[in-house]
Amino acid sequence: MNILIVEDEAVLAMALEHAIEDAGHAVAGWATCLSEANALIETGTADLALVDIHLADGVTGVEVADRLGRETGAAVVFMTANAKLIPEDFVGALGVIAKPYTSGGLQAVLKYLEQGITAPPPSLTPPSGLTLAPDYHDRWSR
Repeated sequence: MNILIVEDEAVLAMALEHAIEDAGHAVAGWATCLSEANALIETGTADLALVDIHLADGVTGVEVADRLGRETGAAVVFMTANAKLIPEDFVGALGVIAKPYTSGGLQAVLKYLEQGITAPPPSLTPPSGLTLAPDYHDRWSR
């Protein structure tokens, strides 16, 4: 998978990048704010985006997720310690990974999502650390 990282904390973004590459995936880009994310969205190269809610320019992660879903069809998963900021409809995101997360937990989530992006996994149990959107089954077809 090509995975877009939308995270404004450099240490977390670098750790994500290493975990993604260690899992055998590619990083499609790294954005710290809405304008950087918009530039990367236009490339349309991401299969999956890991999006923090609160970025360098404010609570703009929700807007990034909405645009990704509408314009690229990339699967979106929020990564945040502020899950209460996610709208009830998850703006099209499949779910949320709560911060702090573990490397092993992230690896399990990536494996689960990889299976789901290629074929919906209604029978698979999501790994701990991933909270799915209420209607996530409808979103796998993106």
